[in-house]
Amino acid sequence: MVLKGISPVISPDLLKILCEMGHGDEIVLADAHFPSHSICPANIPVVRADGITVSKLLAGISPLFELDNYGVVPVIMMEVVKGDTADASVESDFRAALEYDGKIEKLERFAFYERAKGVFAVVATGETRKYGNVILKKGVIPIA
Repeated sequence: MVLKGISPVISPDLLKILCEMGHGDEIVLADAHFPSHSICPANIPVVRADGITVSKLLAGISPLFELDNYGVVPVIMMEVVKGDTADASVESDFRAALEYDGKIEKLERFAFYERAKGVFAVVATGETRKYGNVILKKGVIPIA
């Protein structure tokens, strides 16, 4: 797919999902370790983005997607399990890709999985860094 102004990492299926989402709907960009197909109910679409990192997808989605700013935290990440290690650059890379400097909510691993069961869609990416999962809550486009 080649469309002017739309990143080539955004597949037609993902573009359709982003268009169909409404205010307050959430989407998971899941790392390669995330159990995308096994934890999500059958009514939640899982879109494959193999070989594409979450940061690249966030950079591609960001110009198309307004984050919710109506008294909620629109970016949610999985909290590092106590005793485990994580790449500290994951959060900073996600912030840079989104051009976002606001609050990021952290959810315990199983709480994150529960939240994922109610999202609009899941994107299964090629992100190999642990804890490279993020949920985005869609907002509304400001009136010019």
